[in-house]
Amino acid sequence: MAEQKKQEQDLNQLLKVRREKLAELQAEGKDPFKIVKYDVTHHSQDIKDQFEELEGKDVTIAGRMMSKRVMGKASFCHVQDLKGMLQSYVARDSIGEDAYKAFKKLDVGDIIGIKGQVFRTKTGEISIHASEVTLLSKSLQVLPEKFHGLTNTDTRYRQRYVDLIMNAEVKDTFIKRSRILSAVRRYLDGQGFMEVETPMLVSNAGGAAARPFETHFNALDEDFKLRISLELYLKRLIVGGLERVYEIGRVFRNEGLDTRHNPEFTLMELYQAYTDYHGMMDLTENLYRYVAQEVLGTTTIVYNGVEMDLGKPFERITMVDAVKKYSGVDFNEIHTLEEAREAAREHHVEFEERHKKGDILNLFFEEYVEEHLVQPTFVMDHPIEISPLTKKKPENPDYVERFEFFMNGWEMANAYSELNDPIDQRARFAAQEELFAQGDEEANHTDEDFLNALEIGMPPTGGIGFGIDRMCMLLTDSAAIRDVLLFPTMKSLDADKKSAKSENSTSTAAPEKEEVIDFSKVKVEPLFEEFVDFDTFSKSDFRAVKVKACEAVKKSKKLLQFTLDDGTGTDRTILSGIHAYYEPEELVGKTLIAITNLPPRAMMGIDSCGMLLSAIHEEEGEEKLHLLMVDNHIPAGAKLY
Repeated sequence: MAEQKKQEQDLNQLLKVRREKLAELQAEGKDPFKIVKYDVTHHSQDIKDQFEELEGKDVTIAGRMMSKRVMGKASFCHVQDLKGMLQSYVARDSIGEDAYKAFKKLDVGDIIGIKGQVFRTKTGEISIHASEVTLLSKSLQVLPEKFHGLTNTDTRYRQRYVDLIMNAEVKDTFIKRSRILSAVRRYLDGQGFMEVETPMLVSNAGGAAARPFETHFNALDEDFKLRISLELYLKRLIVGGLERVYEIGRVFRNEGLDTRHNPEFTLMELYQAYTDYHGMMDLTENLYRYVAQEVLGTTTIVYNGVEMDLGKPFERITMVDAVKKYSGVDFNEIHTLEEAREAAREHHVEFEERHKKGDILNLFFEEYVEEHLVQPTFVMDHPIEISPLTKKKPENPDYVERFEFFMNGWEMANAYSELNDPIDQRARFAAQEELFAQGDEEANHTDEDFLNALEIGMPPTGGIGFGIDRMCMLLTDSAAIRDVLLFPTMKSLDADKKSAKSENSTSTAAPEKEEVIDFSKVKVEPLFEEFVDFDTFSKSDFRAVKVKACEAVKKSKKLLQFTLDDGTGTDRTILSGIHAYYEPEELVGKTLIAITNLPPRAMMGIDSCGMLLSAIHEEEGEEKLHLLMVDNHIPAGAKLY
């Protein structure tokens, strides 16, 4: 605690000195913030690449000073710009005595401009012999210490501007992301597609199975939703005669956060008249090869040490054949819902009462197949129950002309032979409305204007949606979706977190007002009337546990999987059905209470070893739940009596 206080005092002194330096400059009429432009002739990497041509010539660069070594009458500094880092040799005799004194007062983090001649030092490093140094912007904060860098993940995502300064590989990732998007556009433009824009605020958020965000439009006094898909508007444009259209844009889904999901993400959808899902497979294969070659210079990519070959023809397999291949269950031999349920029970595939045969086939696919689809694979011919906007297969109307594109066990794209029969589409919408009435919050709603468009007439059409963020993850070897989003969605810092010192922040928060809680509308269950003897109760082992990691269970909308420190030195896994109340990220680092001596219980194929304790009550007809969280000073494994 004393060491932390000393560090805070040292940091405050450094910040005070920087502000004093700025005040001194302003008093001397040298306010850097009054400079409005600076003429830059080259970037750092350009000078290195063109050294033979530029040696001995004057150049001007600008960027952030990342290091400074003062050695009497001559010094060295490193300047970082968009393309990298370059050394500058700054000598008193070259820039003048006053200018050299001013240079020595500069701080790491200041933005400077340097003019001088290109040369190579005795150690062989390409550098600039400065003839002029200009302070362009004074940094009033302190960058993270260079050796350790900026490593705290939460701080990196919240302060991406510092992350980009300190971590060269992060900047490279986002430069590649920009190039990926440019390559996608070039390919589609070359295929005759037209880029369009469609509304983000919609009255009916359709086109996908997802829960939307809702908002209120004050001017119209009407509730709107943020779009969850691009599909229904783009199809309207196909009806209007724009035969090849695409859109790359943000969509918004009110769902959880994990390594592959962010509530706002970049989706690309395209639609092509007079083709089908086979045409979309060919387009996808060619697009991925083109983008990889353009951005990486190869069609062989490596993600997390696993090599994937985009140069070979992509595998094409039906969902039924894939399930048979990896689970041994042949849905061609399953003809009734009860047979499907029995197969699910035998293979420990959890299903709900509302699930039909096609839903259970899809659950088998998620349970047994997805993780094996590492190399580029098209999984075709999905059951109609999970594909409300897709054209039926003429020879087998229980299935539809749809495929999902998989790599690395992830769904990368979803494509259809688009449904253009307005009568069939109305019936599918009605079925979705029935699912919504049964409690499926992600079901589609009837869109009358879209149905009207289909009645005007839509040609046979192939359509596809690509997850751009996942494409960027694979092509940049990024572990999490947040690593390819410049500003990922984060839980807001509360007052006590804002007042804490981060790696490079000294902000403080106002005292938090005591919360007044109204329990007048709260209803709790009546106390149990049956007694439990003390001996039986004492056999329950209640322990404090620290949350080391928490993530949503892949195939469940309810379950969170906790990795816990229970004080034994071996991680404990507990699953809890509380995703409706908590997002995984907000629980990491918390201290909870668990019963640790329950026998393991298999949930979604994962053994849950214990139970986390929660408090449940009812409020205005709605169930509320709160995990029991205790003071973080309590160590992992502490026993409750």
